[in-house]
Amino acid sequence: MAHINIFKGDAFSAMALGEAIRVIPNQWGVIGAMGLFSSKGIRGTAFSVESHNGVLQLVQSSERGSPLPGQARGKRKMVDFRTERFGLKSRITADDIDNIRAFGSETELQQAQDEVMDRQEELRGSIDITREYHRAKAIQGVVLDADGTELVDLFDKFGITRKSVDFVLGTGTTDLGAKCREVTRHVRLSLLGDVMTGVMGLIHPDFTDKLMGHADFKERYKYFQNANGGDPLRDDTSAGFDFGGIRWKEYLAEAPVPQEDGTTVTRSFIPAGEAAFLPLGTRQTFRTFNGSPDYIGMANTPGRDFYSAVFPDRQEDRFVDVEAMMQNMQICMRPGTLVRGHTSN
Repeated sequence: MAHINIFKGDAFSAMALGEAIRVIPNQWGVIGAMGLFSSKGIRGTAFSVESHNGVLQLVQSSERGSPLPGQARGKRKMVDFRTERFGLKSRITADDIDNIRAFGSETELQQAQDEVMDRQEELRGSIDITREYHRAKAIQGVVLDADGTELVDLFDKFGITRKSVDFVLGTGTTDLGAKCREVTRHVRLSLLGDVMTGVMGLIHPDFTDKLMGHADFKERYKYFQNANGGDPLRDDTSAGFDFGGIRWKEYLAEAPVPQEDGTTVTRSFIPAGEAAFLPLGTRQTFRTFNGSPDYIGMANTPGRDFYSAVFPDRQEDRFVDVEAMMQNMQICMRPGTLVRGHTSN
């Protein structure tokens, strides 16, 4: 069998494994596949964002040759954040490598690498879904940890209040078009000089059912015809549908969180019966800040999306721990554009 010392070679260094785990295909969720978040590596774990309340003003005509009036300046302030570490480990024991042949160093090394890669793939899946969870919470303005505790309240950080729109879907006379316009107008006004291509609504299935069951929604699609499909009352809507100037997409996402007593608690990415509205096509509104890991050899280096390392048992040589982690924080730079949709009946 392979000797456990093989895991102490250069092939299993933190740098080599870090490159390997980044090669593993992303297990994208809906938000990851949308490409909303751009990544930025930082040195260390803390970072600051400049909040600039930009001012656009109408310019009065003036006589040629006369001094030009000054531009009103927006107020600037620095908002401080810090990245957090999220990671897991998987233990490889002597039993796990009993059947790895020791004949030929390349064969032994390759099979040991395969075992580590299998563990990395398992760990990377949990890291990916955690990142998706944090991004889902970031587009709602409050990033939560796996246990439900608050990591950062973006509304509090930027000193604003989240816009909330009650669609009153339990009342048959509700004008859904007016509710949609209330959402889109607020998002546009809150861009503060940025641009967007549209508004997206990620909706919990309970909200989907109430929306599509509403009389106003059915009436608006009563005579809808499209040779390419797209009628949400008739066709599959898993890819999304357009209504009231909003691109709607059902977001059925939840993940288990293991508890100390062996049970699990399920976390929903979007609260039951709610919708999360956000702008699309903006310039760096949604960011992932990647910090340096807590590995001595990588301290104060520009952060990356993922890290991995192996740690052999130094005392008794009985196991090797494979780690996978990320050190980051998901941020919406313009939380004023985020709108909560709900229904009070």
